[in-house]
Order: sequence, then C-alpha cells, then structure tokens
Amino acid sequence: MSATAAASAENNPGLTALTEEEELFRASVREFAEGEIRPKVEEMEHNSKLDAGIIKQCFELGLMAIESPEEYGGAGSTIFNAIVAIEELARVDASVSVFVDVHNTLVTNAFMRWASDEQKKKYLPQLAEGRVGAYALSEAASGSDAFALTTRAVDKGDHYELTGQKLWITNGNEAEIFILFATVDPAAGYKGITAFIVEKGFEGFTVGKKEDKLGIRASSTTELILDGCKVPKENVLGEVGKGYKVSIETLNEGRIGIGAQMLGIAQGAYEAALKYTTEREQFGQSINNFQAVQFQLAEMAVEIEATRLLVYNAARLKDAGKPFIKEAAIAKLYSSRCAEAVASKAIELFGGYGYVKDYPVEKYWRDSKIGSIYEGTSNMQLQTIAKLIMSGK
Repeated sequence: MSATAAASAENNPGLTALTEEEELFRASVREFAEGEIRPKVEEMEHNSKLDAGIIKQCFELGLMAIESPEEYGGAGSTIFNAIVAIEELARVDASVSVFVDVHNTLVTNAFMRWASDEQKKKYLPQLAEGRVGAYALSEAASGSDAFALTTRAVDKGDHYELTGQKLWITNGNEAEIFILFATVDPAAGYKGITAFIVEKGFEGFTVGKKEDKLGIRASSTTELILDGCKVPKENVLGEVGKGYKVSIETLNEGRIGIGAQMLGIAQGAYEAALKYTTEREQFGQSINNFQAVQFQLAEMAVEIEATRLLVYNAARLKDAGKPFIKEAAIAKLYSSRCAEAVASKAIELFGGYGYVKDYPVEKYWRDSKIGSIYEGTSNMQLQTIAKLIMSGK
C-alpha cells in the first residue's frame, strides 16, 4: 500500500469504526446490559413488565438523556451514541432498548427541536432525571395514514380541551410526559394537527389497556383516553397547526433508532447461534464444523454487517447536519428484514431447542417482527425511498 493510500485508509477507517470515546461508551452500555439486564430478561418477559430497578439505572447511567444538552442535565452527545446504546441494549433485550429509544429519539428529540426555551427549561431536566417520555400519534383509524387522526383539541380560552383515544403508545404505563397529537380543525386536514405536551396527572387523561403482544412483551404498549383533558395553552409544542411538521421530522430520526434496535436483535440472535453451534455435537463433532452450518453463519454475518453500515451511515449523516431521510428509511427497512431473517435462521440452527422458550432465539424472532410495523411500516419506507429517488434527491 502506498503512503497516500495508507493515510487515506487511516483517515477514512469505515462507517463501522468508532472513535475511542464511542468505543468506551459502547463498552459501558454492554457492561450494563450483560450485568444488569440479562439476568432479568426472563422475569421481565414473563411479567410483561420492565423491572423498576432497570428503569432507574437507565436514568442514573445517563441513557435517557444522551442527546439532551448538558445545561438541562443531559450528556450533550450525538445521535450516533444514542443508536450505539439502543443497539447494545437490543442485543440483550429489545424491550429495554425500545424504552430508551422512544424516550431519546422521539420525545427528547422533539423537545430539542420544537420546544420553547421555557418548555425546555421545564421538561428536559425532568426527562433527564427520572420522568419517562412517550410519543402519542397513532389512533385506531390512523396508522400509516397518520394524519387521519380524530382526537380533537378545542380552544377554551386559557387552555385546550382534548377528547379522543390513542393506540399503540410505547412506554404508556411508565411515561409521565407525553407528546400527543390532536387536531384543532378537522376540516383543515393535516394543517389542523397540533402537538401538545400532556402530563400524566392532567385532568381528563387516563392510560387504558396494555396490549398483549407477540414480542417486546416487557415494553408497555397502551391506549390513552382523553376525556376533556385540560392542557394549558403554554403546552402547545411548536405552533398551532404545525404538528404535522413535528411528527414527520421527529419520526425521521426515530427510524434510525428502530434500525439500531433491529441491528441489536440480529446481533444477539447471531451470537446465540454461533455459541450454540460450537457447543452442539452431532455425528461426533460440533455442528459448526459442517460447511452447511458455516455458510449459514456467514450469510447471517454478511446481513448484519450490511445493516450496521446502513444504520451507522444514517446516524453519521444526521450528526453532520446532512440530508438523511432516504438513508434512515433504507436503514429501517433493511434492518427489520435482517433482524427477522437472522433470528429465524438462528431458530433453525438451534433445531428443536430453538422453538422452545428455554433458549433465547425464539424471543429474538418475536421481538424482530415489530420492526417492519412501527414508526412506519416497510411499505411506507419503500414509498419514502421511491418518492425521493423519483424526485432526484
């Protein structure tokens, strides 16, 4: 290699290369995930509930305020570090991962981008210190058509009165601060949608049923009921009628977080399969001595590395202030496919043991399925990618 090529390689080590600081951060999150979360995964899965001690530790370790500015009690770090944390947590447990993910990439991100100075001073320290956040957009009739929501906000002079129902709200049981979307004028279509900051204790606000889910079972997914919920005027996030901008721009970053979650699931399933094939013996030798098994492991490794490149690329672009919407959509689409395929292959490599709950890979597969659904289905990602391609962007 020439001196010029060597210098170029050193200056451009690749998207998956981390700085020393990022490596230390990854190591600290992995230590927490392995030491504190892994021993409690089975119990949380069985109880369909996050461990209260784990939630407390997530705050104490700063995992709930990674991007939040230091002046508000956060780490003032990057989305790249946020997705590294999400990836490492999902490698052990996707439920804890999405708990941290939604709080950071959706809730805190929305406050940083759209909140007034007064709102930031009031809420960002709370979100950094111990109050969980949730993001309430979806409704029964507004899934992929997110702006078909019917939750109504009526101006009552010094406050708004919100009436309606939200569904599929991640962190619904644990959250105390909600970014909630309602329309001030149904006739105005998406231009009537407004984002509100709603606290759990507000009059007329109730957390409803928790969904009994296929995967990420310890993560609470709930309905929210608003029965004349009184929200102060100063709790409008952004501008009245501009909630569609809040939701679109926040979800663009959120998709990178989901990509990281799916990457972590794939990595965890792959590592479990690799370990098992080393230990499992058939015909007098470990099954990973057979070329057929080696090829399957190699295919899994290729898919994971491709996913990591896509996810990291989207995060690096976002941190650099460059366009990233298409890359985020690609990362989410590809990562959800990767997680499901790798986890499914891991089950097959485990054989009959992969199909029972005594071993971890069936959970990785169940946890992976949500990746193609929430924060924009795979079809919606394809639509976004196609739209940007066709527009020349």
